[in-house]
Amino acid sequence: MNRPLICMTLAGKTLEEDYALVKKYENQIDLVELRVDFLNEDEQLYVKRFPALIYHPCILTIRRKIDGGLFNGGEFSRTNLFGRALAFANPNKSKNFAYVDFEEDFQIPSIQDVAMAFGVRIIRSFHNMNENVINIKEKCDSMRKTGYEIPKIDFFPNNLSDVAAIFAECKSLPKYNHIVTALGVQGLPSRILAELTGSYLTYISPEETLKQTKDLGYIAPKAMIDLYNFKNISGKTKLFGLAEWSGQNEYAIQILNREFQNQNIDAVLIPLRSPLISDCLYFAEQLNFSGLIICEPFLETTSYYLSEQSSELAQIGSCNTVLRKNNKWQGINTLAQGFKTALEEFLNGTRIWHRKIAVIGAGGLARTVAYILHQKGAKVCIFNRTIERAQIIAEKYGFFYSTLEPSSAELLDEFSGLIIQTTSIGSDLQDSTKKMTDPIPFYKFRGDEMLMDLIYSPEMTPLRRRASQAGCKTTNGKAMFEYSTKQQIKLFMEKFETLR
Repeated sequence: MNRPLICMTLAGKTLEEDYALVKKYENQIDLVELRVDFLNEDEQLYVKRFPALIYHPCILTIRRKIDGGLFNGGEFSRTNLFGRALAFANPNKSKNFAYVDFEEDFQIPSIQDVAMAFGVRIIRSFHNMNENVINIKEKCDSMRKTGYEIPKIDFFPNNLSDVAAIFAECKSLPKYNHIVTALGVQGLPSRILAELTGSYLTYISPEETLKQTKDLGYIAPKAMIDLYNFKNISGKTKLFGLAEWSGQNEYAIQILNREFQNQNIDAVLIPLRSPLISDCLYFAEQLNFSGLIICEPFLETTSYYLSEQSSELAQIGSCNTVLRKNNKWQGINTLAQGFKTALEEFLNGTRIWHRKIAVIGAGGLARTVAYILHQKGAKVCIFNRTIERAQIIAEKYGFFYSTLEPSSAELLDEFSGLIIQTTSIGSDLQDSTKKMTDPIPFYKFRGDEMLMDLIYSPEMTPLRRRASQAGCKTTNGKAMFEYSTKQQIKLFMEKFETLR
């Protein structure tokens, strides 16, 4: 079977808008899908003209609402639109639709006969917008009514384990063309690794209409081709992952994949989005990943799944990197060295021996920060909303601890020689409303404090802006993550060499 094609879904409101998108991305794609259900109603009557305007094969799709589309008319109306678009075909086949997407239950012999008579290939699709689909082989076999259709299955997985099942089940499919995609952010690996499912094509979305399809897991052409190096992924490509849930860590993906490509290394790092680290690790095991970058909120919980860990990680209790070794997970912490280097650069020679420092938060990153501050002999107070979590870190190193609330303002002021903010509060993707907030709104900056807000997106959080406006010396977490990522690159490169 050939490599998967890249199909760009067109979700413009007019044919002119869709045409402009095809022209813009024509060098990055193999074919397009014209989503008639996204077009204005008056535009839907003229879709027959569209294939002749472009130089790419085109799929005709009129998706119903129940299948994740926008078409809300009756089946009679939709059947007429199909017939209007397919009838009286041009003798030059390149000016007609190359494919038409009929749902499994759309069984109109006259329309199907017209499509086949004019050489239009039928994609027979099944969509489940609510749950997982099992028995993929049986489902694909049952949809090939004539033996010529291309069966297509789209569904929303419950977890990454459902996505892993796709790769296992597709191995048993006979050598006929098929399309299998898991939707949503958890299904993204099925798009990027379509080569490993044997899918006939993978769907992407132009940047201009990405907001309309992002919930379904679509990504832009540049991300698919440049960031993930899609056209060069094969069964020999070594796989690495970034385990997260928030979607805030694309920066690390960019750095690692750029490094792989610059050094001509046949490897790719892809996001594994799940609320459970166990789910990410299971997926990685099933697809034989060589290593993972671990992000919050998994820095602490990953340790439970490790068979081996570095001595530094054992001290810190926070893991941000795992490698697959003898079919088991080996854990490493690269954030400690990254934070230490960034801290020394920020202090620029200022000693912190016995300096009173406030650490905001008590998660995995706070554990790493506390470890380095203890090494440097600082006097530290851990501030956290849940005081029990702050207490665990503080008592390990003989630090002070406190709740994070307005009543703590005086104590925070006492430890304000350097304030290190380790929570996700203030990030632009913190919640569904993307509302940026301040973790210590009750604290009044004097102007002589130093602040390290270890968020790096956005570069200027509300907290950092407020401190800067008061005259404080501030920085964010970009340098720390860059130094940490450089160490991860080194580890992954060494891992790649051992796998050659």
